[in-house]
Amino acid sequence: MADMKYAKSHEWVLYNDDDTVTIGITDYAQSELGDIVFVNLPEVGDVFDEGEVFADVESVKAVSDLYLPVSGTIAEVNEELLDAPEKINEDCHEAWLVKVSEVEGGEELLTEAEYNAFIEAGGE
Repeated sequence: MADMKYAKSHEWVLYNDDDTVTIGITDYAQSELGDIVFVNLPEVGDVFDEGEVFADVESVKAVSDLYLPVSGTIAEVNEELLDAPEKINEDCHEAWLVKVSEVEGGEELLTEAEYNAFIEAGGE
């Protein structure tokens, strides 16, 4: 998607028309994690700095921290995932995690081509 950017920590960022961003985890991340069985999301109104842990996902393999690829305030959480975390495995772009307002930062985000090259080079 043209307006989508990617973090090296394997989150995607979609810039919305209303000055918010929508954030989820990449297809690569969900496939590496395996079956996701639990997601722990922040509260609306929580404020995070770029690079801070904002959530975690638990799969059959491990618990993984998720890092906010921009600074901002949590404007909305996808509460549907609390009851159905497997939706992330089914379609990681539809199963967004949070929407963030008052967005700052994100200068380190990659384009899709840059992210794909990063994964092919080892993705670490």
